[in-house]
Amino acid sequence: MRQFKSISMFQIGDTLISEDILSEEFVCNLSKCKGICCVDGDSGAPLDDDELEILDQIFDKIKPYLREEGIQAIEEQGKYVKDFDDEWVTPLVNGNECAYVIFDERGIAKCGIENAYNDGVVDFKKPISCHLYPVRLKEYKKFTAVNYHAWDICSDACDLGKELKVNVAHFLKESLVRKFGQEWYDELMEIDKEYKEKQSKKRKWF
Repeated sequence: MRQFKSISMFQIGDTLISEDILSEEFVCNLSKCKGICCVDGDSGAPLDDDELEILDQIFDKIKPYLREEGIQAIEEQGKYVKDFDDEWVTPLVNGNECAYVIFDERGIAKCGIENAYNDGVVDFKKPISCHLYPVRLKEYKKFTAVNYHAWDICSDACDLGKELKVNVAHFLKESLVRKFGQEWYDELMEIDKEYKEKQSKKRKWF
């Protein structure tokens, strides 16, 4: 049995994971937030180095799914740009939404790349940073930090997560498996089970 007392991180392989992804509850509520995380913020979506080549390869295929404003921003700035921290991100439209964002008839921000993926046009769903949100990754020399990113604009998602009793780790099953593999996720679920048992025992004291 792993010990959680007085610690806030645990390890699986070469990843160091914040306990918040087990303790915090979260389910995106697009009908309320309208996909604001794709619009708000100081820079575009973080990109892994291998995703730069992917965007170069698939752009002509996803271009018909993008808005004119997005296409113009990409043609002027590039398919990816450097942010204030000198890291690769997606470009923005007039400093606002991601250039790859589209809006549906309800005004909800969605990913043009993902729409192309859903239609079978490309086999790349979306940048892994978008797929993993509200988890953020930080690469170090010997390990990868897996952290929960608390953002006030996601309060509706936190409320829905509490209502449905779904924590971040369960909500992000697909993207966590995509990034780290099924074996890694299975171990995470074992830790999650132990964590819940420990929390249940704590509550019995009150």
